[in-house]
Amino acid sequence: MTAPVAQTAASEKIAMTAPVAQSQVDGAFIIAFTMPADRTLATLPIPNDPAVTLRAIPAQKVAAIRFSGLWTESRYKEHLITLQDWLRGHGFAEAGPPTWARYNPPWTPWFLRRNEILIPVK
Repeated sequence: MTAPVAQTAASEKIAMTAPVAQSQVDGAFIIAFTMPADRTLATLPIPNDPAVTLRAIPAQKVAAIRFSGLWTESRYKEHLITLQDWLRGHGFAEAGPPTWARYNPPWTPWFLRRNEILIPVK
């Protein structure tokens, strides 16, 4: 045994924030975690996995539809069509792909789960 034994923090835990968003771009899924408002790119911990990247997303206007329950592809499509029809009916143009946002941990009962579909608008 040699002395001293030195220890430094290898990572930092951040409380879970909502929403966790998922979108599909070029055939791949992107998962986005919302970071606390008091953090910047400079003050966030560096990810341990090089496949994880940090980036700031500029503010944008989005249209949203909210629904509860479990996610299924058919329910997603149903709510997406409803939102897209509403946008067209009110003269809004889509400015990007839709994003599915989840607000609850997996152990939340299905009937209490909050989901949204977000579409950037012009």
